[in-house]
Amino acid sequence: MPESKSAPGGADGRSGDPYRVMVVDDSAVIRGLLTRSLEEDPSIKVVASVGNGEIAVKTLDRHDIEVIILDIEMPVMDGLTALPKLLEKKPGVQVVMASTLTRKNAEVSLRALQAGAADYLPKPSSTSELTSKDAFQRELTEKVKGLAAAARPANRPVVARPVASKSPMPAPAVRKIELRKASPALPRLIAIGSSTGGPQALLEVLRDMAAAVKLPILITQHMPATFTTLLAEHIGRATGVPCAEAKDGDKIVGGQIYLAPGNYHMVVERKGVDSIIRLNQDPPENFCRPAVDPMLRSLSKIYGSDLLTIILTGMGSDGKKGAVEVVEAGGTVIAQDEATSVVWGMPGAVATSGLCSAVLPIKEIGPSVRKLVMRSAA
Repeated sequence: MPESKSAPGGADGRSGDPYRVMVVDDSAVIRGLLTRSLEEDPSIKVVASVGNGEIAVKTLDRHDIEVIILDIEMPVMDGLTALPKLLEKKPGVQVVMASTLTRKNAEVSLRALQAGAADYLPKPSSTSELTSKDAFQRELTEKVKGLAAAARPANRPVVARPVASKSPMPAPAVRKIELRKASPALPRLIAIGSSTGGPQALLEVLRDMAAAVKLPILITQHMPATFTTLLAEHIGRATGVPCAEAKDGDKIVGGQIYLAPGNYHMVVERKGVDSIIRLNQDPPENFCRPAVDPMLRSLSKIYGSDLLTIILTGMGSDGKKGAVEVVEAGGTVIAQDEATSVVWGMPGAVATSGLCSAVLPIKEIGPSVRKLVMRSAA
């Protein structure tokens, strides 16, 4: 799990104001364990703990809540039914769907992401598993902090939008983005890295360009195994382009989308004139497996200036080190902009490091890639 950006000003996002969370789960035991896990971090306060979606909606009348951990299967009102009601009552609240790693619940979680949930959390299937997994607690707390920090306007850095103000309060710091020229070479492969908010962003970008560019597209999305299987199916249906979890030994061909399977890094090696996908379970990088950095490192060595990389919304900075190697090899990097990112961690890391040729709203990325490929081919 990638690390979130730390909250400015110390342990809390606003002075003396911890991130406010509601836990919604029909199991009192699970609610208790989630609450204890969250409140071990002093920057998080669980202000409400309720047993179903209906109570959760009513609770928004009494508490100012920033992040909701929402179970899927509950009596009275389940998570998928409650989600639009929660978002309607408090626009901007960040909802994390919590589900066990079954195919059914993964499918519901993906539907919830398309309906406005910010992220998902694979929930351990037993209380003993929950209490024994440091990785789960890290993922839980980092997601809550990252989403809450991104939703607080004061925490969002102003990027290339200097605004004159008559207020005596100091203006937010401006982080200048320096762009570099795109490679003049014809892209032969597109690599995409994404995390929090990624499934929705991937569908938006790929609908706009996957069928048109007819290039091989490799994707690393931070996601567990069951979810990547379903995401590949969703992408295939949404784009009309063949998409599947990559398999070790797959030969890379044009017009195919390859998604890194959960719990495996996806890298590429040259074999004769062919490029072959290799999967491995090397240690996680940036707390992630699959991670974007190893994919980009391997691709930059083979494709050099012919590699086009896109970094979409996500927590942490996975992809930044790989993007450095892409640029050093002559390739091109495009990042999603802050305004349309759920969390501007990964794209912000490459954008503010001077690695990008463009930093774009999500709706402009697909058309821009099509234009870049057509321009290069002309």
